[in-house]
Amino acid sequence: MSGASPHVPVLLNEVIDGLALQPGERHVDATFGAGGYTRAFLERGVEVAAFDRDPAAIGGGQALVAASDGKLTLIEAPFSSLDSELETRGLTPVDGVTMDIGVSSMQLDQAERGFSFQGDGPLDMRMAGEGMTAAEFVNEADEAEIADVLFHYGEEPRSRRVARAIVAARPLTRTGELANVVRKALGHKPHDKKDPATRTFQAIRIHVNRELDELAQGLAAAERVLKPGGRLAIVTFHSLEDRMVKKFLRERSGSEPAGSRHLPAAAAARAPSFEKPAKAVRPSEAEIAANPRARSATLRVARRSAAAAWSDRAGD
Repeated sequence: MSGASPHVPVLLNEVIDGLALQPGERHVDATFGAGGYTRAFLERGVEVAAFDRDPAAIGGGQALVAASDGKLTLIEAPFSSLDSELETRGLTPVDGVTMDIGVSSMQLDQAERGFSFQGDGPLDMRMAGEGMTAAEFVNEADEAEIADVLFHYGEEPRSRRVARAIVAARPLTRTGELANVVRKALGHKPHDKKDPATRTFQAIRIHVNRELDELAQGLAAAERVLKPGGRLAIVTFHSLEDRMVKKFLRERSGSEPAGSRHLPAAAAARAPSFEKPAKAVRPSEAEIAANPRARSATLRVARRSAAAAWSDRAGD
């Protein structure tokens, strides 16, 4: 099949095993990116509906659409709306949903997108190319708001120090400028394994793109479109995402104790919409050596039960 993917997605074999793909099934790749998962699904004879809110990803996937013999539908939309988008096209229910959460390698490698400090570019970070940019946030938000974002979304322990340095250095328009401000505020030694700007860039990207809200809504949307026995596979790359996924699956599978602080008694009485999830999977040492991006990845897989979804629409 033409339209080759430029990279191998993280935990690909483990995702395929967890989904138990069968020819003729319909699966959703909720985060198309460079098309790595979608290509693997198509090669196993399944029909794929793939989502991405990045117009560049959708444009880059057209060759794969052309080569798919009608088995691939590309949809430019956030995965939070996957249920309504699929329903409009008559593509529900589905046998599987896969989510590879976070920024794609394709986005990180393009300096002009402003996601990474590895190459200098404009402070943008928008996945869909619309809405507030990273530059607008760091230049217009007050110090307290910046500190809160860095602490909650980047888990930056010295968020106040970094926020104070950002405000003092404004205006900031380039990724290199922001990275240097953070490094100076926190101290940066050449032999450090992790660049001190990493947490700040992660936090701002999550905030600008509303990634955690998208994830919560996307999980609920996946619950609604999966048929009984359908599989949900989610790959996360940091603890904030993984905690959300783990909590969602524990709640929906009835694994949270009734009446716990995480799950009110009224919700605990609802029939589990997922079976107890499989044990989380981490990448092998061989995969990490071949693809360092895999180092922080975690895969969680769960099977949909025959019970009704817990909500009719995201946010209910």
